[in-house]
Amino acid sequence: MEKSSPALKSLIRSVCLTMLYVSVMPSLGDDQYQISSCLTLHNINNFTTLPSTCTACPNESYYYKMLNFSIQNLRFADPSIPKPVAIILPQSVEQIISAVSCARKASCKITVRSGGHSYEGTSSSITATATATATATAPPFVIIDLMNLNRVTVDLESETAWVEGGATLGETYYAIGNASGTLDLDHHYGFSAGSCPTVGVGGHISGGGFGLLSRKYGIAADNVVDALLVDANGQLLDRESMGEDVFWAIRGGGGGVWGIIYAWKVRLLKVPPTVTAFIVSRPGTITHVAKLVDKWQAVAPNLGDDFYLSCFVGAGLPETAATGISATFKGFYQGTKTNALSLIHRVFPELGVVEQDCFEMSWIQSTVFFSGLAPGSSVSDLRNRYKPDKTYFKAKSDYVRTPISHAGIRAALHKLEEEPKGYVILDPYGGIMDRISTESIAFPHRKGNLYSIQYMVEWHQKDNDKREDYINWIKTLYNAMAPYVSWGPRASYVNYMDFDLGMMVTDQLVLNASFPANNEAVEIARVWGEKYFLNNFDRLVRAKTLIDPHNVFTNQQGIPPISNLLSLSA
Repeated sequence: MEKSSPALKSLIRSVCLTMLYVSVMPSLGDDQYQISSCLTLHNINNFTTLPSTCTACPNESYYYKMLNFSIQNLRFADPSIPKPVAIILPQSVEQIISAVSCARKASCKITVRSGGHSYEGTSSSITATATATATATAPPFVIIDLMNLNRVTVDLESETAWVEGGATLGETYYAIGNASGTLDLDHHYGFSAGSCPTVGVGGHISGGGFGLLSRKYGIAADNVVDALLVDANGQLLDRESMGEDVFWAIRGGGGGVWGIIYAWKVRLLKVPPTVTAFIVSRPGTITHVAKLVDKWQAVAPNLGDDFYLSCFVGAGLPETAATGISATFKGFYQGTKTNALSLIHRVFPELGVVEQDCFEMSWIQSTVFFSGLAPGSSVSDLRNRYKPDKTYFKAKSDYVRTPISHAGIRAALHKLEEEPKGYVILDPYGGIMDRISTESIAFPHRKGNLYSIQYMVEWHQKDNDKREDYINWIKTLYNAMAPYVSWGPRASYVNYMDFDLGMMVTDQLVLNASFPANNEAVEIARVWGEKYFLNNFDRLVRAKTLIDPHNVFTNQQGIPPISNLLSLSA
């Protein structure tokens, strides 16, 4: 089992010593008083409530430390964003159940937070935009933060692990690598998920979870064999008791809308003792970079399942000191350097990868190599869930089913050259992703997808006065790519949540929790729901109606239930 890092333990200890004092201050409002009284009655003391004079509160407030600790996109740390009346950090599944009950009794909406990486801030707030100022109209809500529930229990005999919903990818990888790395076997064990170690497994797996092993083993959600879910009624359900429709939905159907995932049971995956990794940057003219990207899109989706080759393109990538446009290629091969070089030289000689570029290592070491952690970081650093280099960012996504024309690539590069703070990430599909049914789980993006595109623009505090310029730029780039990407519908990845696709809100930024008989909400949600889930959207609506008919767990792009239960059989 892996628990919190020493730095996090120290912070939590200092916070817990004062949380009870903060939560019973006599000046609390009705919402805070109701929730704090209920939690205390249930012997839950590890919570803090919104200070009564919010605008005058010091930045050092324990409430704000806990609120901001897991906000990964600084757009949603803005003072204008509505704040929760309470932040609850349950330490057991029983406390999760009590927290849900207390929130409902106090008529507070519930936001669930695992790692805090929601691209549109849905794990920290319920506001519709990052610039909303009408905070007084936002309904009261609480954050149930799972960071204390981060145990990872590895069972090598059954080749599975139970991972609590508050564990990060880094903590999960560390536990699996630590358990299997010293075994005298012809293989080690790994897990197929993303590269960023501070991402929480609760939301990541709920949305699918693509990563370096996905072309060989599928995404994270493909490798879930059981789960423990706390529903809106406070029941703890496993796969059998939640039913196959709900179990299908929670694997890729989006985070925070089905209940609270207390733990995932995941399948461990066999990886060779030696893998090979490289990161090479290729700056140059638009003509040169366009040729490399064009060749990449022909090669990467068609490589063997053991080879993953992504492409980052931008005019300000940190991997190169050169100015102007460049493409950075990240390669991961499940095997030796010799075999990796032989393959890449045969299919992509233009990339010019040489022996010095390639590094042999274990799988767990490769998770550090691609993690974005500081140079010199060790495997143990994967357990640190605090991300120190936070930025402001906005992202969008696409899928590509037909190779983008050379003219289309050049047009995109010209747009990228205009904004050094913007870049795109091209992740290859193919491999086993072509052989898994689009209906096997809620995540539908399978056969026929060559690669995904993640559009990103990020900036720091000193440039925040230009935030609207950055956001407008990425919208312009996204619109310019429309002729070249998937259509009918234009698909998106729910883990790269994008409110530009539409939102379920009223004029007062209150989430629509009760729907008219004509199920207008379902049709509103279809606008973005079919982009994220394609033909799986209607089945997700039926699953939502089964598990959460009153829409207790929701967000601005949540799956709404059918208002008339009889229509389930229609």
